[in-house]
Amino acid sequence: MPLADPLPLLPFTRPVRGEVELPGSKSITNRALLLAALCPGATTLTGALFSEDTKLMAEALRRLGFAVQEDKKQKQIYVEGRGGEIPAPEADLFVGLAGTAARFLTALCAAAHRGIYRLDGVPQMRRRPMRGLIDALRALGADVRCLGEEGFLPVEIRAAGLRGGRVTVDASESSQILSALMMVAPLADAPVTAAVAEGLRQPFVIMTARQMRDFGVAGADQGPAPLTFAIPRASYRSPGTYAIEPDATAASYFLALPLVTGGELTLPHLRGPGQGLQGDTQFMEVLKKAGLEESFLDHPRAVRSRMKPGADRQAVQEDFSEFSDTFLTLAALAPLLRGPTKITGIAHTRRQETDRVGNMAKELRKLGQEVLETEDSLEIHPRPLPRRAQPIEIETYGDHRFAMSFGILGCHDLHGTGQPWLAVRNPGCCAKTFPHFFDVLESLRQKSLEA
Repeated sequence: MPLADPLPLLPFTRPVRGEVELPGSKSITNRALLLAALCPGATTLTGALFSEDTKLMAEALRRLGFAVQEDKKQKQIYVEGRGGEIPAPEADLFVGLAGTAARFLTALCAAAHRGIYRLDGVPQMRRRPMRGLIDALRALGADVRCLGEEGFLPVEIRAAGLRGGRVTVDASESSQILSALMMVAPLADAPVTAAVAEGLRQPFVIMTARQMRDFGVAGADQGPAPLTFAIPRASYRSPGTYAIEPDATAASYFLALPLVTGGELTLPHLRGPGQGLQGDTQFMEVLKKAGLEESFLDHPRAVRSRMKPGADRQAVQEDFSEFSDTFLTLAALAPLLRGPTKITGIAHTRRQETDRVGNMAKELRKLGQEVLETEDSLEIHPRPLPRRAQPIEIETYGDHRFAMSFGILGCHDLHGTGQPWLAVRNPGCCAKTFPHFFDVLESLRQKSLEA
């Protein structure tokens, strides 16, 4: 049933216990959907994420003529690829607020040898940068027409293939721009060498290159120049079945929960830093500095998070440029930490679902916190949280990560009575990547009472 809006958050009155089955990674799922469509024949994605972003991607592929079948119960998606061809000669595609879908599908349509394709999204998506990708595709011979403001959606693509060659890519606004180009580059008439401007955040590009290898293209290697990527002309091959890792960004909220409530949580199948495709696992190292410890279990694979014995919640100073999707988790919990928390490397997040830097500062000030804000950083000096009769309402700006980050803060038992002191507006925005987030949180709270 629909969540209340605003949603009062019930604090934990006892330490958290149990385990959380995480959804599949959005980033890996949407890349795998595109790569499966580029293969000849069938691919089955297992452990796939079923959320707003992946549904938009799957529906767009269906509109392009691909057979995409979803089995939500089994967490599987079946894709019948067409070896680089797009079956539908014309299509209108809606990408909502999904940046991966917008950029990946723009590149896919531009790489087709024929067809007319139009892409658009919600008003917020029309403000998210596309220029670096559009310019790079045009430099490779694509006919991409901006139907509104130059460099943004909506666009119309009159496909005639890509010629290949050397191209300079400005991916400073989003690494998805380079990832999108890399995945379709093997379809070009000649090898592509992408020289990247300064400011690239590499973890998601490394993820893309590794997934391309999983689907049979062994190139996409970083060249001799520090920011040059060489992508060969090649054909993708389906691995048959492809397993999606649990979402490391979604894990950040539950890994951090014992910092708020005490106790411990186990996250099955999650990989530790450097063990999988996702750079956001680096957030585990941040949590260690804050007072948590993670245990890595091999049989079965899992990560267990708990407070270090005798440890206090410590403030952290961290550069989040390589795993910025997790900075909101730390920022929201900064009021509970001892000393000022400083978060840097986040200027690019001002142009994501919302201005994540400015709006996080605004919501923390609403909670009485002293916040020093620059273009690229937040410095949060904790102050006593206000005790009011009615919950303070947090604006989420339609951003799922605001809702989930403050959802964890709201688990803190401020009054010592289990009385809600915080509420989040539009909690349903979590559907973008984690539709049942608040259900999972409430289930853990109930289990803690039974322990």
